[in-house]
Amino acid sequence: MKRDRDGPAVVLRGETFMASRTISSVIQARRQLEGEGFPIRRPFPTPALPDLDPFLMLDEVGPVDYPPGQALGAPDHPHRGFETVSYLLAGEKLHEDSAGGRQLLRPGDVQWMTAGAGIVHSELPGPEFKAAGGRAHSFQIWVNLPAERKAATPGYQHLPAAEIPIAEAPAGGIAVAVIAGEAFGVAARIGTSTPVWLQDWRVAAGAAAEVPIPSHFNVAAYVFEGAVAFGPDRTVIADGSLAIFAPGDALEIAAPAGSAGGRFLLLAGEPLNEPVARYGPFVMNTQAEIAQAVEDFRAGRMGAIAR
Repeated sequence: MKRDRDGPAVVLRGETFMASRTISSVIQARRQLEGEGFPIRRPFPTPALPDLDPFLMLDEVGPVDYPPGQALGAPDHPHRGFETVSYLLAGEKLHEDSAGGRQLLRPGDVQWMTAGAGIVHSELPGPEFKAAGGRAHSFQIWVNLPAERKAATPGYQHLPAAEIPIAEAPAGGIAVAVIAGEAFGVAARIGTSTPVWLQDWRVAAGAAAEVPIPSHFNVAAYVFEGAVAFGPDRTVIADGSLAIFAPGDALEIAAPAGSAGGRFLLLAGEPLNEPVARYGPFVMNTQAEIAQAVEDFRAGRMGAIAR
């Protein structure tokens, strides 16, 4: 397989030429506090990058080590018009919502919640984890819904760590937890409202691979451990940085020379190309819809968590 670094994939004399994605920009995650006061790193939304259509937000929560009884979370709050994804790396998180849902998430688990027409939920430390303390580390990702799905019935999909498919590069050295989308011929078990890929990649020392990604997808990679090299020039992206890729239909991934490798979250998806109106926990298409969301929440139309 040959590559054309500057153009789309073409076929010449029966041979496919792939367009390898280069890095168009790099965003450094910002540190801040959220919820009850837990620390996060947020590459977007920021002034430098309001969103990455169809993704609205990427938060790395922690890692933070809590003494017994002091773990923090996000108490009852509403959402409308998009989906929230929780991916736990360490600790425990108890999800409760106004639709009657209750789920304890443990390390490696994923919850993909469709807020749709509106839901109130909370994500707090599990009772045992809160009592004992320990390390908390997770991701919170917001994925936009198309206009016709913003009034969808709220609900969620929960996938335990043991049920998340793991893909491996043919040459070895790379393992991928396929939360959404596909990698190396392995497909995810989570269903998404629009074509979206969300994957946890571990790249060992000396490893390298090339993965095809639909050319119409927006693509980014957030490195959260070590360092990873991307693109035909093997540009090194370090811990806490988000690489945004230019158009193409393949992504080259490698461990930087002489390094121990790294770990990153791959985000890729078909852009909605729709107007975005957002206010705190609500994401709609117009300001009038935002005003209606605020009114509905204040009137109690999104329900309350029964405990």
